Amino acid sequence: MKTQAQRSEPSSGSSREARAQSTARNAVRDETSGLFEEGEAAPGRTARWASEASFFDQMTARIGARLAPLDPLVVQRYQEARRSWCNKEFRFQLLGDLRGQRVLDVGCGEGTNSVLMAKLGAHVTGIDISSGSIEVCNRRALLDGVEGRTKFICSPLETVDFEEGGFDVIWGDGVLHHLIPELPGVMAKLLRWAKPGALFVFSEPVSLIPALRRLRAGVPIHTDATPDERPLQKDEVEIVQRALPGLQLRWFDLFGRLRRFVVKGHFERASFARRAGVDALWRLDQALLSVPQLSALGGMCVMYGHAPGPRPVR
Repeated sequence: MKTQAQRSEPSSGSSREARAQSTARNAVRDETSGLFEEGEAAPGRTARWASEASFFDQMTARIGARLAPLDPLVVQRYQEARRSWCNKEFRFQLLGDLRGQRVLDVGCGEGTNSVLMAKLGAHVTGIDISSGSIEVCNRRALLDGVEGRTKFICSPLETVDFEEGGFDVIWGDGVLHHLIPELPGVMAKLLRWAKPGALFVFSEPVSLIPALRRLRAGVPIHTDATPDERPLQKDEVEIVQRALPGLQLRWFDLFGRLRRFVVKGHFERASFARRAGVDALWRLDQALLSVPQLSALGGMCVMYGHAPGPRPVR
């Protein structure tokens, strides 16, 4: 496993960090005052929940029909996490040693990430709006022998509650762009559930250039997307940045999105030539998107940072 993102502990007596943590949380809460009062329903919330639950129930029904334990090559790939130019391997580099860590997998889907992190030693709580997804998560955990280190909850994120300061890691894989109408309040809740200094890692579709949004909308490539979802835009990224001061952004998927035409199925089981082709696309993206003037051309963005407060030593 690669060395994790730095999580050094500040010197004792760090009252400034405590005040910073309180200030950051209060700022996000002030921005969303009243949004999550018990019994209150945001406009369109119930319809959005029903639409998304139905969409993902159907998707996971297909996955559940051919469910199998995680491929050992997949586990090995993310345990080693060698390619910082690959979106998901980069995120697992950030996670570092997961043994004993409490992880909240926000929008856990059919449980691949949750089970993978549990196999690497984490205690994972997954939450998703789709009951079909949660059923598959539980089956997957049993197949992989990690049912004792996983817990899955079917609920809208907006209405669930967890212990304050209960998680070392908040992980979201393509979930925030489903929560745009209530994103400030969602970030406030996630901050409340995170330990001081907890690591936040999100991977999201982001589109900062209107002309590119129009171009991509006209490209006839099938995507598994719900009717109401769209990439995050500048204002929504700024909401996440306000919640997590010091948030860092790393961009992916300019040419990397073409990998679906190179490798069909599991990357780990593809031929050497096809894996090398995808690797070349990823490396090209890294070279181009590391240039500040070009970074916004990427279609996916990894957003990562820490909750205010001292970071735990591990």
